[in-house]
Amino acid sequence: MHIVKSVGVMSVAKIMGVIYGCIGLLFAPIFILFGLLGSFADKGNIPFAGIFSVAFAIFMPITYGVMGFISGAIGGLIYNFVAKWIGGFELELEPRTGALVAPYPIIPPPTPAI
Repeated sequence: MHIVKSVGVMSVAKIMGVIYGCIGLLFAPIFILFGLLGSFADKGNIPFAGIFSVAFAIFMPITYGVMGFISGAIGGLIYNFVAKWIGGFELELEPRTGALVAPYPIIPPPTPAI
């Protein structure tokens, strides 16, 4: 068993920022669709109803990404703080097998004495 004692706060924050930004990209077309449908269904004279949904859909991935970055940084800090007292995640690692692994340990040849 291997134990993760601490994590790189910035690496967790960057990964979470990208993941949440991608989630924002997935939901953006849904907001555009419902916003445009809502603007067509309105019987009043509100010319900018659809523009707000499009603007929100454009800024949503950015906002999600920033919030993911911030929550990832806070989560990484909390993990590092708690892991000192309780211990970290326990991981069981298994060596890779297959064509990419050498059948024997690769040891560099000794250097000749001059």
